Amino acid sequence: MRVFSFIYFVFFSLFLSLGTALAKPPPIDYYVKLPYTYDASISPDGKWLGVVIDNEGEYILRVINLANPADRKVRAAKYPKNVKVNWIKWANNEQLLLSTRQTFKRGGTIYNTGYLFVLDVDLSDAKQVLDSKIKSFGRTGSPNDIRQFNNVVVDFLPADPEHILMAFGRNDQFKPGVHMVSLKTRSKKIIKSGSSRIQHWVTDLRGEVRVGYGRADRSGDWFMTIRDAHSKKWRNVKEYTGIDADTKVVGFMSNPDEMIIAKYNGKDTLGLYVYNLATKSMGRKLFHNDNYDVQSIIISADGKKVIGATYLADTLVREFFDPIAKARMSKIENILKNYQISIIETTPDNKITLFKASAPDVPPALYFYDDSKGKVNILVSDYPDIENTPQAEVVKAKYTARDGFKIPAYVTIPNKVSNKKIPLKNLPFIILPHGGPYARDTHSFDYMAQLFASRGYAVLQMNFRGSEGYGKKFKEAGRENWEIMQEDVEDGVKWLIKKGYANPERICIVGWSYGGYAALMAAIKNPDLYACSASIAGVTDLQDMVADLKKYRFGKHAAKNFLLKGFDSKTDMKANSPVKRAGEIKIPVFLAHGTKDVIVHYDQYTRMKRALKKSKAKKTFVSLKDGDHSLLDNKLRLEMFGKLDKFLKDNLGASEAAP
Repeated sequence: MRVFSFIYFVFFSLFLSLGTALAKPPPIDYYVKLPYTYDASISPDGKWLGVVIDNEGEYILRVINLANPADRKVRAAKYPKNVKVNWIKWANNEQLLLSTRQTFKRGGTIYNTGYLFVLDVDLSDAKQVLDSKIKSFGRTGSPNDIRQFNNVVVDFLPADPEHILMAFGRNDQFKPGVHMVSLKTRSKKIIKSGSSRIQHWVTDLRGEVRVGYGRADRSGDWFMTIRDAHSKKWRNVKEYTGIDADTKVVGFMSNPDEMIIAKYNGKDTLGLYVYNLATKSMGRKLFHNDNYDVQSIIISADGKKVIGATYLADTLVREFFDPIAKARMSKIENILKNYQISIIETTPDNKITLFKASAPDVPPALYFYDDSKGKVNILVSDYPDIENTPQAEVVKAKYTARDGFKIPAYVTIPNKVSNKKIPLKNLPFIILPHGGPYARDTHSFDYMAQLFASRGYAVLQMNFRGSEGYGKKFKEAGRENWEIMQEDVEDGVKWLIKKGYANPERICIVGWSYGGYAALMAAIKNPDLYACSASIAGVTDLQDMVADLKKYRFGKHAAKNFLLKGFDSKTDMKANSPVKRAGEIKIPVFLAHGTKDVIVHYDQYTRMKRALKKSKAKKTFVSLKDGDHSLLDNKLRLEMFGKLDKFLKDNLGASEAAP
């Protein structure tokens, strides 16, 4: 294994001069290969940096001595290709935790299984924290079977660095109890026994288990149990006036009697409120924004108090309750003006902060901030091949849907247009609806949009109704009617044409996951609007998707809330399933899918491929062996995007906005 020298380890000036525009588009892999750093973590003493980083096209785990740049010892570990990393985190100054997943097939159903490993600083000794074999896999009763969830950490216990709290079932994985696990001996001590009605546990800021919640598999009924702050007494949520079993518990204040919950409280958006468990009554408002749902709380680096909250507007917004924490964050923001800061973690003494920073036209990079010196240092860029190349401008926009609803959107504009070498007029456009569908686009760097813009195609991304974060009315409008989501996409295309921005003969819709579904439905319902359609890992058969969901625990409830509520009947679902109407597709279509996709099963691809035999449209099929839903493999990404790039050139032609 070749291990590279850590890029930029000898730190240089933060502000890099931009290079001149390229004479031709950058190679595809400059954009589509996976970010150079997948995850990173800094040890509590600030000495060690753990990082999952690219090495000749594959991720490896590395540990770097930040305290001593002269330490050139190579600390690196490679893992099998079929293992994917979820996250890494230092448990203490000597031990690094690595959470992974692998894909398996059981009884014809594909699923992921998670594992947790503990490693020393030199990465020379990796040990699996939990033995994954259990007496029962759940209802099957099979002996010596594999537990699916072996990496659920409830609390990292910053005040007790030798232990963590984990949730798992000893004999039945569907009854996950809370255990204190020693990271040195890997011994386990039961803290709270499990129940089939509880899937999630919440601790207070003392590291004590206080809330268990979940739902029954058969009935779908929600359940919650709460422990008193100063006793071992657990109570049913029914004893607490003003909260229910499905109330979203966010965490606790420093006072262990004060539980933080997310609540609408008569508004359209979710806010944060304090519930007093001692008096069993609703307390004060902690935070509530009138335009956006709250996203999370911010906890101090030492884990002892809640210092703020976040919500997602066009970018992530932090609202601090603590003026010292706000001032500290302002120091970083003042150095990196107009950058979006994504905090990874801060050492308990608040001296070192590890984060990523980017802008809509600047690719992300890994940084750390040294508070004692007031300096920000760059470690490595996620897209080093294009970091000095000017990227396309991303403009915030809003357009009006057919019923008068305002839809927020982002338009990525090729450099020739931004530089006024050609006008924003009659351009070839890519329509790029996001996945989910209950997800969200933001005013941030998007590698796909930038790739398309580097080829001279302008890009429209919209947050159609159903997207997260804009409040209950916006969310439910799409979730209760999937056709509204499709119409919002269609209305965005018509807006581009009406404004004269888009050439009506040169518009292609491209999507991933739900976006792939939307692309196929657009080709069926609005063929006159598009020159082509490309679906990556897209849903094609809604009824089969429901059947797939039901193969998993809580699947029937997921199917009901995720899919079925968006349609009036089976007839309606059939009319909105691309596989049932494939023969109507007349425009060129691109279909790509990974064979090990756990989210949208591969048979969604094979069904659509078979159904498209009825269509006379030009077809491009790309089957990606061992590919997962996100294509976390550089070779597969290059293969897929290379063929997609050719597909777009063939159907939109060369763009006058290309370099």
